[in-house]
Amino acid sequence: MTFADLALLLLALPAAASCAYLASLTLLSAPLPRPPPSSRQLRFAIVVPAHDEATVIARTVASLHKLDWPAALFRITVVADNCTDQTAALARAAGAQVLERHDTERRGKGYALDFAFAQIVAEGWAQAIAVVDADTEVSANLLESFAARIERGAHALQAHYGILNPWSSWRTQLMTIAMAAFHIVRSRARERLGLSCGIRGNGWCLTTEQLGRVPYRAYSLAEDLEYGIALGLAGCRVAYADEAHVSGEMVSSAQIAGRQRQRWEGGRFALIGTQTGPLLHAALARRSAVCLDLALDLLLLPLSYVSMNIAVLAGAAVLLAAHAAYAALWLGIAAACVLVLVLHVLRGWQLSGLGRRGLWALARVPGFLVWKLVLLLRRRPQAWIRTEREKT
Repeated sequence: MTFADLALLLLALPAAASCAYLASLTLLSAPLPRPPPSSRQLRFAIVVPAHDEATVIARTVASLHKLDWPAALFRITVVADNCTDQTAALARAAGAQVLERHDTERRGKGYALDFAFAQIVAEGWAQAIAVVDADTEVSANLLESFAARIERGAHALQAHYGILNPWSSWRTQLMTIAMAAFHIVRSRARERLGLSCGIRGNGWCLTTEQLGRVPYRAYSLAEDLEYGIALGLAGCRVAYADEAHVSGEMVSSAQIAGRQRQRWEGGRFALIGTQTGPLLHAALARRSAVCLDLALDLLLLPLSYVSMNIAVLAGAAVLLAAHAAYAALWLGIAAACVLVLVLHVLRGWQLSGLGRRGLWALARVPGFLVWKLVLLLRRRPQAWIRTEREKT
């Protein structure tokens, strides 16, 4: 093997491994069977963390009041976290209980959730806690879908997390397709295999019994991913509620989306450094498929990065063809990776419900990749920063 082949091998390995993993998940993404109905007896606390969400909080509380669940068996609690606007007053007027938190040192969603969870557990009324973001509308069957699985042994659950405003721009349409691939395709496959779909930050649920076993101590920039890993390391998988969904607003502005994306990915990269080792150790020591898959999921970079990896592999194979003994092999691997990636994205498009207009959004992918490359070269935020709401 020549030096050129060795260089191409190093480029091909992450691309091929990522695409093989995505191919297996895509093939297993058929709809899941629904569990039998619940007894409709579980008591839920619904926690809505909110920081200066006066423009959207009333709509979210109104959506939660429409849940198809006995009114006496769920309570809506808004955590007005370091708010400087009318979030607390508007939430109370909409019919929610409000916890006001003032701590300018410990800022972020993780601290707000920890604050609420501690008070709910101390009250001792709720048997399960659901978390819904402040810019969200939910399907009426959300609590039923959680309860049906809890009564059959689940302790942590995640509903599909989608986009409330897909038609705001081509960017929100691309995000809708990406969320369908990331949440529906992959979560269905993991549920079918008995793995953990992880916590996605919005539309998740945990029994208070499980919270007692794994206290909430997730304060990073990717607190949802962090806590999902903590559950997996403790032997608890997150089940996927395929038939229920929550839909949150996604920003369409490139500037705001860029800061949001940097925060998300910065938090993820930080967890790769701290959590991959413990997950792989647990996978080997306990023969835990859940921990192994959580490690693989953590190591699988966003599709834009995988796309760039494949593009570099293909370009390098062409440039080094005269010096590589297996140039055709590396080009073939790049082509196979492209095919897998296209099929994975098209499956996400199929499940997104966007129809033909979604295909037009996919035509913007090359420009999106350039935008992501620019973001990659910028310094990532090291502390939590609230995502600005766009004016409507």
